[in-house]
Amino acid sequence: MWYIFLAIFLIGSLYGLYLLYRKAGKQGWEAIVPFYGQYVMAQLVGRPGWWIVWLFVPIVNIFIFYDLYLNLIKAFGKRRFWENAAAVLVPFIVLPMWGRDPQVKYLGLSTSEDFKKNYPYKKSASREWADAIIFATVAATLIRGFLIEAYMIPTGSMERSLLVGDFLFVSKLNYGPRIPMTPIAFPFAHHTMPITGGKAYSEIIKVPYKRIPGFQEIKRNDVVVFNYPMETERPIDKRENYIKRCVGLPGDVLTMEMAKLFVNGDPAFTNADFQTNYMAETEPNGMNMQRLLDLRIEIDELYSDFNSGKYALHLTKEEAEIVKKWPNVKNFYEMIFPAGTASSNSISFPHYVEGPAWNYDNFGPITVPSAGSSVKLDSLTVPLYERIIRVYEGNDFELKSDGYYVNGQKTDHYTFKMNYYWMMGDNRHNSLDSRGWGFVPEDHIVGKALFTWLSWDKDGSFFSKVRWNRIFKGIN
Repeated sequence: MWYIFLAIFLIGSLYGLYLLYRKAGKQGWEAIVPFYGQYVMAQLVGRPGWWIVWLFVPIVNIFIFYDLYLNLIKAFGKRRFWENAAAVLVPFIVLPMWGRDPQVKYLGLSTSEDFKKNYPYKKSASREWADAIIFATVAATLIRGFLIEAYMIPTGSMERSLLVGDFLFVSKLNYGPRIPMTPIAFPFAHHTMPITGGKAYSEIIKVPYKRIPGFQEIKRNDVVVFNYPMETERPIDKRENYIKRCVGLPGDVLTMEMAKLFVNGDPAFTNADFQTNYMAETEPNGMNMQRLLDLRIEIDELYSDFNSGKYALHLTKEEAEIVKKWPNVKNFYEMIFPAGTASSNSISFPHYVEGPAWNYDNFGPITVPSAGSSVKLDSLTVPLYERIIRVYEGNDFELKSDGYYVNGQKTDHYTFKMNYYWMMGDNRHNSLDSRGWGFVPEDHIVGKALFTWLSWDKDGSFFSKVRWNRIFKGIN
C-alpha cells in the first residue's frame, strides 16, 4: 500500500511540475530530471543557478528546496497560505490541477523587483521570508517525523548492500511513525545542536511510547533503522540511529554455525553483497594498496600485519574469488572464529561467564522474545533476558538466596511486554550488531530503508565522486 501511495505521490507531483514547466516556456521533461530540474526551477523564480549546490548540504537543503518550490508556485499566482500548504502536503493533487487550469499562468520571476511591482502583495519581503522559513520548518518537521526522513550511511557495517556515503530515504509509514517521545526539540537536529554542540532537545515534556498503525509489520530481512539500544544517557528517540538487516523476528530461534546463520532451523537469507573477512598472505608489504583502493576493498587493520604480509580483507564471495587468484597471494582463506573460542574482539552476547563461549560466528540457539511470551528464569536464560527485564521494560530485578524477584515478587518465569528483534549487518565481520549487544525493542524502531537518492564516494574524483548507478536504487 505504501509503495502504491508513494508511486501516486511521485508520479502525480512530477506530472504537475511537467505541466507547469511547459506553461513557463520550458520543456516538461526538465522538471523530472533530479537536480537539473531544481536548476531550471531556480531560473524560473529568479534565484542563482549555483544555489542547487546547497541541495547537497543537510538541513540547508530543506530551506533551499522550499524557497525554490514555494517561489515557483508564487510565480503562478499561488501565494495564499492554504495554497502553500496544499503544494507541500498534497502536491500530487494541486500541481496537476493548476497545470491543467487555463486560468493559471506563469507570471514571471517571482523573486524579482519587477514581479513585486507588477503583482503587489501585502506582505513585506522580510515577512515573506519569515513565513517561508516557518512554513518550511513546520512542514519539513512533520514530514521528517511522521512520513519520510533522509539518512546517510557513515560506516561499512552494511557493505556491500549499502555503502559508506549512501544517502537514504527511510519510511516512517511502513511500520507506523512513533509519536515523538521528546517533542520539544530543535528542528532538523537529532540529538546535538549543529555548530554549537550541546543538547538539541528538552526533557521537560516526555511522552510514553506510542506508535501510529503502519502499513505493515517488520518482515524478516527488512533493512531497518533503529535507535541504538545500549545507549542510556539520552531518551529513546534521541539515541544514535543504526541501520541493520532484521534477521530475527519475535518468536524466532536463531543459531550461528561457522559464520552461517540459521533461523528456525533453516539457512537464513544471504545475497551476493554480503561480506566476511578473508586473510590474504603475501610477501612482507606485498599487497598493491592502490589496487585495493581502486576496487574499494577495505582492510581490517585489527587482524592485519603488513610487515608479515598478512592482509585481512572485507570481501564478498565474488571478490574473494578474484583476490585469491592474484599472483602475489600465497595463501588465502576465510577468517572464521571456531566454535567454543572467543577473543575479546569476537565474544558475543550474552557474554556467558560459565559454559561454552559464544562468538560472532558461532552462537545459539537463542529465542527472540515476543510480547506476551514467557521464559523460565535460570542461570542460562537470565544473562540473555536480564537487560530486557531491567532496562527495556523497567522492572526491579534481583537474585536472592531463594530465587529471582521481579518488582519484589518471587517468580521463576517472566512474561515479556514488548516485541523484540535481532539485527545484523551484511558485512558480517565488521558490524556492531545484535551479536554484540542483544535484542532491539520495538519502541526503538525508527523506520524502513527504501532507496538511495544519492551516493557519494569520498575516494572518487570529479564526476566519479557520485556513484551514479546507485541513485534511486531500491534497498533489498
